[in-house]
Amino acid sequence: MLAATFGTGQVFLEILYFFLFFIWLYLLIIVFTDIFRSPELSGWLKAFWVLFVIILPYFGVLVYLIARGGKMHEHAAQARAAQDAAMREYIRDAVKDTSP
Repeated sequence: MLAATFGTGQVFLEILYFFLFFIWLYLLIIVFTDIFRSPELSGWLKAFWVLFVIILPYFGVLVYLIARGGKMHEHAAQARAAQDAAMREYIRDAVKDTSP
């Protein structure tokens, strides 16, 4: 009975929907982190983007990626550089503290 309702194409579509849903969640997380990481956006613009993405999720993320997609890479690179600098500073301090 279950095999009759889930044909080969139906199983493929369910797997496709499953992966598209998780890709969508990943995009949502990336967009929200970029919104809050952007130093050039004011608080009102951040609130606008958040509301826009919440009210019109698919369209909002698409518009955000088109409008600010290039900046997303710059923000991620700056965050990685800051994290790397903080890690290097921590390691330098840790080595100084343990050396005789």
